[in-house]
Amino acid sequence: MIKTTNISKQYGDKIVVDNVTIEIPKGKITSLIGSNGAGKSTLLGTIARIINANHGEIIINEKNITDYKNRILAQELSILKQMNHLDLKLTVKELVSFGRFPYSQGRLTEVDHLKIKEAIAFLNLTELENNYLEELSGGQQQRAFLAMVVAQDTDYILLDEPLNNLDMRHSVQIMKTLKDLSVTKNKTIVMVIHDINFASYYSDYIAAMKQGKLIHFNTTKNIINPKILKEIYDIDFEIIESNNKLICNYYN
Repeated sequence: MIKTTNISKQYGDKIVVDNVTIEIPKGKITSLIGSNGAGKSTLLGTIARIINANHGEIIINEKNITDYKNRILAQELSILKQMNHLDLKLTVKELVSFGRFPYSQGRLTEVDHLKIKEAIAFLNLTELENNYLEELSGGQQQRAFLAMVVAQDTDYILLDEPLNNLDMRHSVQIMKTLKDLSVTKNKTIVMVIHDINFASYYSDYIAAMKQGKLIHFNTTKNIINPKILKEIYDIDFEIIESNNKLICNYYN
């Protein structure tokens, strides 16, 4: 499992993540929610070891994250950052193959090729696998980067706003794909997400941050209520139940 203890990160005098302790349930989807600047992406970055925390510790599979070699950590944990841009002329298939680098070190095996093919199909990109990234729409590019993460085939998948540049239909498709990864392949998924209704509909757990602090962490059903959501976002919510799912109305 992933467990953080008293994680803090500050830049100069500004505390961005403030003493966060959390234990992420294995094989489930956990969404990090909160307003802009709450510290969600920074917390995710410290868990992925792309940002160094000032204080605290992070444990993955009962081992301190600082004790992992880069290649071994990349076989346990993958991350899709918020902004993805490569100054390389790559096809979709070439990009997705990067997900196998922690295993192949650039020498792709039969197993690697199979994982690449499966990931491309999983994200419905088979017809586009030989297209260059620059030829794709923003949403198609986002799906290609997600396919790279799927090909990496780690137990833990960290996603920073995975619905960036996606229209409504493809957002639903991606969320269904992530749910399928969690349910059928027992992947532990932690994602920063701004759409509260996608978080409500697809998450098993929700962690809410505000001003760098973790202010709530519970099952989705226990987080999605008007009082808690107002505390998080400082606006009023109406909760509507539909098909045993909780939908948030915050437009009035």
